[in-house]
Amino acid sequence: MNAPKSIVWLASYPKSGNTWTRIFLANYLMNADRPVPINQVHRFGMGDSIAKTYHMVAGRQIDVSDYRLTLSLRERVLGAIVANKADINFVKTHNINGAALGVPLIPEKFTRAAIYIIRNPLDMLLSYARHYGMSHEETVTALTRIEHSNAADETTVTQFLGTWSGHVQSWTARLPYPVLTVRYEDMLEKPQESFGAMLEHIGMPVDPARLEKAIRFSSFDELSSQEKKGGFVESSPKNERFFSRGSSGQWHTELAPKLVKQVKRDHRKVMKKYGYLDD
Repeated sequence: MNAPKSIVWLASYPKSGNTWTRIFLANYLMNADRPVPINQVHRFGMGDSIAKTYHMVAGRQIDVSDYRLTLSLRERVLGAIVANKADINFVKTHNINGAALGVPLIPEKFTRAAIYIIRNPLDMLLSYARHYGMSHEETVTALTRIEHSNAADETTVTQFLGTWSGHVQSWTARLPYPVLTVRYEDMLEKPQESFGAMLEHIGMPVDPARLEKAIRFSSFDELSSQEKKGGFVESSPKNERFFSRGSSGQWHTELAPKLVKQVKRDHRKVMKKYGYLDD
């Protein structure tokens, strides 16, 4: 019996708007009179790299730093997600759409569709550096490494990222399932259009009033206020706040000109395609 193709991937390079997308979808689906608590968003879409799911599938506590072991369990983890027979299972991923050590990271047999969120790498790397406690120089270099990955920790297994350009190209190439690519900057500037397109992509009816409310309940002011009061389970111990700014263009004042030139040189083709080059 074939596994149901119910996974809708919410995919992005880290710090590109994935969490914001999941919080919007949670608020739209709930359609409640108050914002969904940010620490309950995982109920509406799980991640593909949550360590405890790998322990569960293995039937024991495993060493999650053993990426060969976690890769060998990946198909069973995804199979367990689709086993609930739900029509749609939202699954967050930062993995590149490819294979690691011969193991497909995004198996077609489980996949119904995907939403890919892309962000100007000049801004993304600032947020990435803060979140992971890295320097700007270290981050710029990391974005060019084919073998770049996020190391496992107590809560997360290894995530295979690759280069920023390669990641984008892997998710925006011609794939055997529909993929909607949304720019983070458009989510900021044209939220009704961007978030509405996400709903249409996954086959959900778009109710204008409900859409407006979900966008309002997912605003950075709201998310930042919730985090200030009760923290956020996805925040990093290396960074004081997860929801820090929610804006674009910070690189103009915060990123050294030589690093700006390097990023533009390293990722010119993809940046140009998505409107991130002005020269």
